[in-house]
Amino acid sequence: MDRWTYANLPDLTGKTMIVTGANSGLGYVSTRELARRGARVIMAVRDENKGRRAKAEIETAVPGAALEVRRIDLADLDTVHAFAAGVDEPIDVLMNNAGVMMPPRTLTKQGFELQFGANHLAHFALTGLLLDRLSSDGRVVTVSSDLHRRGRLDFADPNGERSYSPLRHYAQSKFANVLFGLELDRRLRASGSAVRSLLAHPGYSATNLQTSGPRGLINLGGRLGNLLLAQTVDMGALSQVYAAVAEEAESGQFIGPHRGMRGWPAVVRPVRSATDPETARRLWTLSEELTGVTVPVGR
Repeated sequence: MDRWTYANLPDLTGKTMIVTGANSGLGYVSTRELARRGARVIMAVRDENKGRRAKAEIETAVPGAALEVRRIDLADLDTVHAFAAGVDEPIDVLMNNAGVMMPPRTLTKQGFELQFGANHLAHFALTGLLLDRLSSDGRVVTVSSDLHRRGRLDFADPNGERSYSPLRHYAQSKFANVLFGLELDRRLRASGSAVRSLLAHPGYSATNLQTSGPRGLINLGGRLGNLLLAQTVDMGALSQVYAAVAEEAESGQFIGPHRGMRGWPAVVRPVRSATDPETARRLWTLSEELTGVTVPVGR
């Protein structure tokens, strides 16, 4: 994996991939580079106009890119169901990339705290609805954050009704991503499936997440951090692209920058509490109850 770059991508002709949040940031770069190697990419976006503009930009950079824009709003599970119902072809990679970061307390259409609902529950539901459409050697890549290390799950108050903190609940949602990705790996292995579940994080990358959600001083800190500390979005997306296509990438691995916040893709260790199977099973059960989606893979 030493200094793995986009030049290492294999030929992806004939592969179909879904990237949520494909119109900007990490999702945009991932879509562009996957398409550059011949993959057909379904760009799952909330704003179709922004999606079409991103599609046109990528087609200019990558003539002949096979791209399709489809709408999904991770803050509304009805659109998750509608999106999944429209996928009737085999999928080789589902990249659960989209997310929101540290907004004031906001609720999804179904009444979930926005970060827990969009970052975790919607991707849990989307994965469950599409799992039987993944090819026999398909992959689910769930994008988390190094801030998952500061996360814990408040099972008594996951939606922050009693107490809400933008940072704490962002960390909770990213912690949930890791629990889910690792538990999906356990269940896939136990069922004998060859589908792989991997996790990735971009380190500190200069995306619009740091500025589109936070308010006040947190927003200002994000802008300064993007200018002074962050690595480029292209570098940040390397980890999730590696997880999606590298032949040597194994199910259950967590891929992130080799220097923590910056650097080339490497296998990294999640915080120990995120590897606890019992906590993951509790989250899985809660997620099925809240979303109404039963993921078709068991112990």
